[in-house]
Parts: sequence; structure tokens; C-alpha cells
Amino acid sequence: MPVITIRGLYGCWADEIGERIAQKLNIDYVDRKIIAEVAERLRQPSKNVEEKEMPPSTLWGRIAEAIAKAPYMGDSIYTGLYAPLWEIPLDDKNYLAALESVVKELAATRSIVILGRGSQFILKDVPGAFHALIVAPVNVRVKRVRERQNLKEKDALNEIARSDDAAREFIKRYFQANLTDPVNYDMVLNVNHLDSEAAAALIVDALPRLNAGTAGGKP
Repeated sequence: MPVITIRGLYGCWADEIGERIAQKLNIDYVDRKIIAEVAERLRQPSKNVEEKEMPPSTLWGRIAEAIAKAPYMGDSIYTGLYAPLWEIPLDDKNYLAALESVVKELAATRSIVILGRGSQFILKDVPGAFHALIVAPVNVRVKRVRERQNLKEKDALNEIARSDDAAREFIKRYFQANLTDPVNYDMVLNVNHLDSEAAAALIVDALPRLNAGTAGGKP
């Protein structure tokens, strides 16, 4: 079974696509919000949460174990594992080491769909890993953000700009790469005319064809 990374521009709802892919393949899905939930439970020492709520066979157990194996970072950088990109440190090598440790541990133990956090670069050399970028025209993204968050057009544009700028800077600083460069992905999917179900189906359909007919290069 595969390891799939999904990165989407804000307003493309890559999280919905990732969740649907995981459902279709019957594998785990993880994003920063799920990691945040696990981390919050782990910060409650009065409860034996690891044994009662996070058995190793579950996704939460896998995340808890991955966090436990990561290098110690201190609270501020630890929080960066699940904070919005515009709130994380951009100049701390310890943060990157911990992030890489968590992502690689999650990908090593079982098939999974991982949203964002540079996972497409952290796992770029993992055999069989599939990396997808979800894009859409700005006007489409604005419309979706306005509908989803009940925002005025100007506010939606500001949210998109803040997210895009933070994501580009994060990838540039930590991975010396261009976030939207198509060569970093196995598939770049424009969801202008696609809903999340159709987009997920296209990615799932492409998985068996990964590296087909090649000696190990990307399609």
C-alpha cells in the first residue's frame, strides 16, 4: 500500500481530497489538526492517555509514538509541528530535524496520506511514495474561501495571500525548493472543475501507474 503526500494551495481543500483518498484506500490520513489533537492529549499527564486512548494499532498511537521518537525541541518548536505555517519558526534546524523525524516515522510504519508540512520533500526519496499538488485559479479559490468561511472578497484574498506567502517561505527556507514547481510532484491537479471526490478518484487511479515503464524516475 502507498504513502501519499498532498499539498494544496489555500482554497483548494486538499484536506478533503486527502481524507477521501484515505477512505478509498482504507488507510490513515493525518494533518496538522490531527497531530494537534494528539499533542494536546499527551500534555495531560493526569491521564494515562497513551495506554487508554492511543494504543499502538491506532492512528493516534502511531502519531504519539512518532512524536516520542522525535528529537527534543522545547515547547515553542514542538508547537510548530501543528501550528499554522505563518506561526512556525523559519530559522531553527532543530525544528526541521523533529519534523522530519515525525513524518518519516509515520510513513515508515504503515500506509498513510499526509497533508502538507513539507512531507513531499521529506519523503521524496521513499520508494513508491506518491506526491500530489492541488491547485486552482485564484478567483475559484476566493469563491470557495468566501463560501466556506463567510468572508468578504477582500478578506478572502488576504487569507489566501497570507497562506500562500507562508507556505512558499516555509518550503524555501527549509527545503530550498519552490512550492509549486511541478517537478517536485508526481501529479499536479487543477481542481477548477473538480470536486473533492473526483480529484481523489483521479489520484487513486494514478497510483498503480507510478513509475510504470520507467527505471525509477518520476512520470
